[in-house]
Amino acid sequence: MKKNYRYQIMLMMVLMVIINYIDRGAISYAQQDIIGEYGFDAISWGAVLGYFGFGYLFGSLFGGMLADKKGPKFVWIIIGIGWSVFVIATAFAGDIGLALFGGSALTGFAVIRILFGFAEGPTFSTINKTNANWATPKERGFAVSMGLLGTPLGALLTAPVAVALLSVTSWKVMFIILGSLGIIWVIIWSRMFTDLPEQNPKVSKEELEKIRSVKDLLPNEKVVSEQDDSIKWYHFFQNPTLIFNALGYFAFQYINFLLLTWTPKYLQDQFGFQLSSLWYLGMIPWVGACFTVLLGGKISDYLRMKTGSLRIARSGLAVVSLLLTATCFMLIPTANTIVGVMVLMCIGNAFNSLPNSVYWSVIIDTEPSRAGTFGGITHFITNTATIIAPILTGFLVISFGYSSMFVAAAIAAIIGMVAMVFVKPGQRQSKNKLNEVSA
Repeated sequence: MKKNYRYQIMLMMVLMVIINYIDRGAISYAQQDIIGEYGFDAISWGAVLGYFGFGYLFGSLFGGMLADKKGPKFVWIIIGIGWSVFVIATAFAGDIGLALFGGSALTGFAVIRILFGFAEGPTFSTINKTNANWATPKERGFAVSMGLLGTPLGALLTAPVAVALLSVTSWKVMFIILGSLGIIWVIIWSRMFTDLPEQNPKVSKEELEKIRSVKDLLPNEKVVSEQDDSIKWYHFFQNPTLIFNALGYFAFQYINFLLLTWTPKYLQDQFGFQLSSLWYLGMIPWVGACFTVLLGGKISDYLRMKTGSLRIARSGLAVVSLLLTATCFMLIPTANTIVGVMVLMCIGNAFNSLPNSVYWSVIIDTEPSRAGTFGGITHFITNTATIIAPILTGFLVISFGYSSMFVAAAIAAIIGMVAMVFVKPGQRQSKNKLNEVSA
């Protein structure tokens, strides 16, 4: 038996998110080859990047519900195999479109990217369900932030991994290699994970007592227990806290996906950098975020214990962070040098990632037994940004230039900041009656 086996589970989820983000971001570094081969313009390329989001929306919604019903292990295995297969299929997307969809390579990419997004969609709602089952109450913020660490770390590693693979092989072979890594992860994970720590022989009795302890709970916090069937999926929409929390998370995802998909093309078009330079330049916006995503979870847990207020620990942290994020992105168009632009992008994205764990912690704080379903609905709303950000940016760049995409990012952050003001973690809607406990 392991003393802290839950941390191995958390680390494996970090590795999985890294693989996810490299899979979804690698296409941005292959853009010159793909555009050259199929003749896409900026609007068409924005559409190629945005198609992922259409599938991601619905995958996150149904995946969360399935994780509550069937258990997270079942979902992990299904989606892990699914996203790996569609990453490999991306190598042939254009040719599939030319052969099967009226000679349209764009349609081929649409079909494969949508299916790929659908397979990856359940990832974070299933992570939330896993954390609700496995994390101790006092480390929820940290546990969530560990799962989310893979977001900036994967985005940071996307540049060197993609550039390295593109330097020694073709863009098509790159996707085949990346898809194969996902299948390897699934095999290892299926051998070490169980839905609940009670089912895992590697979890000690002492660790299980920590995970199920109620002594550190605040008055309005909950732990996983027998699922209450009176709590329906639509109760999410009767709870203002959960709705505003989803809008706050939208702001994070808009900026996150904007940087992931458009940074390589922006650097090439605006500053004339070649692919050989992007392996390190593409990493810069994510360096700070790799630290702040973990720091944010720790700060949130500290504020929770220090103040006894979930609203300060969760909502307050998000409001301040999003204000600083908006300030940084609003300043980017005024920067005249590549150094100034990259520094502001790095700092702004670091502030954007600081409260990343908050959005998921609010769901667990409010209704841990429905962490999968409510996490899926939250992710559905949030991930409209994965469609809006890349597609809107294509139109903005053509109409107003690249500066406009940073102004749009700042506006998204301001909208998220205002939304988080109204978030009251632990406020629960059940049986059409709102039970409110002061946070």
